[in-house]
Amino acid sequence: MHRRWTTFLRIIHTGIVNFMRNVTLAVAAMAVMVVTLTIVLFSLITNATFEHTINQITEKINVSVFLLDTTTPDQAKHLVAELKKDPNVASASYLTKDEAKQSFIEDTKADNPNVDTATALVGNPIPATIHVVPKNLNQIQEITNFLNEPDNKALQTDRSPSYNGKRKQAIDSITHATNVLRKIGVVTVAVFAVICALIIFNTIQMAIFNRRSEITIMRLLGASTSYIRGPFVVESAIYGLLSAVFSILIVNSAFLASSNALQASSLGLLDINYANQYFEAHFLEFLTFQIAIGIILGTVSSVIATRRYLKFKTK
Repeated sequence: MHRRWTTFLRIIHTGIVNFMRNVTLAVAAMAVMVVTLTIVLFSLITNATFEHTINQITEKINVSVFLLDTTTPDQAKHLVAELKKDPNVASASYLTKDEAKQSFIEDTKADNPNVDTATALVGNPIPATIHVVPKNLNQIQEITNFLNEPDNKALQTDRSPSYNGKRKQAIDSITHATNVLRKIGVVTVAVFAVICALIIFNTIQMAIFNRRSEITIMRLLGASTSYIRGPFVVESAIYGLLSAVFSILIVNSAFLASSNALQASSLGLLDINYANQYFEAHFLEFLTFQIAIGIILGTVSSVIATRRYLKFKTK
């Protein structure tokens, strides 16, 4: 046991020494790895921020189903019950004509206190309404399709179903931006991960070539394959560890610059304040995740390179 522990410490020490020898070669590998990890981290934070924004808007948005005056309360309640069964619906509520009128008056007063809406609505032209709150904004179309079925459509006015036009553009923009960002993030991370793995692969290959005489001597002296391969794996793990730390520092600096120097609270659809808070709240998780990804990416590339270029016969 003591001998194995000593061997392990020697492998770690040799890997650190080799890293110091090949700092120039390591810079290129680490630079690409830092970019890759930074993109991964920004993608996670941005995705969480967009989800937060969408959830905030979802809580304020609903699909309005305007019913014909000929629609009976029993028919309306039956439609509400069917909507509640839909997995895409968070809630559904029915307002009679009088309740819908009162709700319209209150909403109008909140926006325009000087407008006498009650006097203007003589005879109550406001139809009975069903308010439907979706669970996911991406599923609004499915709710609309259900409401447009012939039996359900026969109960509604020509203006139904609809949802707040002021929020519609924001909802569509955020949903579209989130979906596009996810796809771009996945593709970008995949491309840089491949490039990063290839650079580490070539870096280890060059290191093996530079130490070929040393490796031959070690082999002749009876060194095991794992003992020779170990320092290269440790060296690559150091690439990943340092790259993860640099990546976290870059993201942290970016948030500091946006909040202090730029005095920005948002950047388009991106809520910078929430993103900064989310990053700070999950800092340790992000740091651990980045280190794990960096070490895994580095060690896997190193293992593949050493298996290919260290042609050893092992039992």
